[in-house]
Amino acid sequence: MDAFSSFFDSQSRSNWSYDTLKNFRQISPNVQTHLKRVYLTLCCALVASAFGAYLHLLWNIGGYLTTFACFGTIIWLLSTPPYQEQKRVSLLMMSAVFEGASIGPLIDLAIQIDPSVLVTAFVGTALAFACFSGAAMLARRREYLYLGGLLSSGVSMLLWLHFASSIFGGSTAFLMFEIYFGLLVFVGYMVVDTQDIIEKAHLGDLDYVKHALTLFTDFVAVFVRILMIMLKNSAEKSEKKKKKRSD
Repeated sequence: MDAFSSFFDSQSRSNWSYDTLKNFRQISPNVQTHLKRVYLTLCCALVASAFGAYLHLLWNIGGYLTTFACFGTIIWLLSTPPYQEQKRVSLLMMSAVFEGASIGPLIDLAIQIDPSVLVTAFVGTALAFACFSGAAMLARRREYLYLGGLLSSGVSMLLWLHFASSIFGGSTAFLMFEIYFGLLVFVGYMVVDTQDIIEKAHLGDLDYVKHALTLFTDFVAVFVRILMIMLKNSAEKSEKKKKKRSD
């Protein structure tokens, strides 16, 4: 937790100005071009994911099968040589479609409860992603890579918490702690992964498909948790309104 607080403290102590926002001299032109390709590919993956969610709304295809298909295509992508660029891009789009279908039930629930929550969650995720990725780009190189070990421990803790809750059962408070803690972890990964991609690009790793996959995973993880939190708050508000009407 101290590491996360130091991140926000360092950002608040920075002298943010127009000149600071233009200062990308730490990022070489080749790396900037690479980042443009990464974020363009990420946008295409998000569109494909939205298409997958739409397919679920039409045919109710989301579930364990699409989840396993998503993991399978990701493994296939990572095992494909980088020179097979078109194949790897196609695999990324396929995994994004399967990922969108997998979270389709949650999106369907959000549409049934309050469609505005879905839009708000996506916009909030996009703003958080833009802010934290921008902060990682403007920070000194490798400044936040030390958070990687802490975040890996957080993911391990999330897996053990999920495993324990699936065996012994969990309360609503336990589930919400898991969601909020997971949100904190994956927001941190937005910063760390962005700096890691920049650093790898400086060292010659220009695999934009794999880097886009990394950021896509972070984006979806944050979006799902923000949406779950907002759905819970919306459900609580609707229950309170019903109680007031009944009284």
